[in-house]
Amino acid sequence: MTHQTERVLPRPTPETTHFWEGTRTGELRLQKCDDCGKIYFPPRPFCPKCGSRDVSAFAASGRATLYSYVISHIPAPGLEPPYSVAVVTLEEGPRLMTNIVACDQTPEALTLDMPLEVTFEAQNDEITLPFFKPAA
Repeated sequence: MTHQTERVLPRPTPETTHFWEGTRTGELRLQKCDDCGKIYFPPRPFCPKCGSRDVSAFAASGRATLYSYVISHIPAPGLEPPYSVAVVTLEEGPRLMTNIVACDQTPEALTLDMPLEVTFEAQNDEITLPFFKPAA
């Protein structure tokens, strides 16, 4: 039995290329419907609210708050326990799943609604992952 030690990475698709190009340059990109104004994540070529294909990408602020999380004490590929698996609410509205970094992985350190900011960690030449850390 082989034991995987590297994090499983996403595979960019034509619909997500803009997002991964953004993370490589230190930019968290969201999409907005140019018809109804809905801001959404994850990336897709149409608005999840009205179905319009008139959508555009833009750089998000990178600010968020902690919506929910679990602290795992079980090793996972590329992750040393304890680590958090979190859902953050971006300042622009959408939520995304991520890891909280640069702080203790305890309930005392990870408080709901705490202010967070995005940070980026290159995994390879193609993929840079967005994580969140306590806001400065």
